[in-house]
Amino acid sequence: MRILISNDDGYLAPGINALAEALAPIADIVVVAPDSNRSGASNSLSLDRPLSVQRAANGFYFVNGTPTDCVHVALTGMLDYRPDLVVSGINNGPNMGDDTLYSGTVAAATEGYLFGIPAIAFSQGAYGWEHIEDAARHARDIIQRYYETLPAPYLLNVNIPNRPYEQLSTPVATRLGRRHQAEPVIRAKDPRGREIFWIGPPGATKDAGEGTDFHACAQGLTSITPLQIDLTHKTQRDALAKALA
Repeated sequence: MRILISNDDGYLAPGINALAEALAPIADIVVVAPDSNRSGASNSLSLDRPLSVQRAANGFYFVNGTPTDCVHVALTGMLDYRPDLVVSGINNGPNMGDDTLYSGTVAAATEGYLFGIPAIAFSQGAYGWEHIEDAARHARDIIQRYYETLPAPYLLNVNIPNRPYEQLSTPVATRLGRRHQAEPVIRAKDPRGREIFWIGPPGATKDAGEGTDFHACAQGLTSITPLQIDLTHKTQRDALAKALA
């Protein structure tokens, strides 16, 4: 198996290093990741400047761009082969519910999926990298167990609890939960007295009932949510067509 690995925390992040180490024994891997933390970059492409690709001492490639840039460059010009799987992560903290729209981790996997390649985004259920090696080992189990069982291509969003490997059980299939609207921006002053704004925290969970990714992680379970790209609101489209007629 040939696996392309990326993330949004940057090529030096513990999560991507643990993931690469865990997957190296079962696949030919190549790592192409941002040169720095690009959390929240979503599916953005850098169209206003050229991108550079450099190779680190550990063999990882790093790009001065977004997670989507990394996968796009790798698939359209850098690699001379087509990977069997695109894997993103492991993210420092969860990507559940509405967070997936903003997540650079999910975006890197999405770019692979858009090229028709099976793709999986891995995140930890809590921040801080606790038990990251256990999460990476669990991620390898998931790939080995389910890689060939789903119709390809697929896009999976996986959230793994920060627990020892022995306490990580069989994953459960989930749907995305929902959050309340985000908290207000935080006003501040820069050193010259100019007003600046920091993006505020995400909203509290709104739909975290049984079957959601929020509920699974709250129960200490690994959540796997299959995602799709079609954003068409089909019911509203029918109403719109009637209105236009």
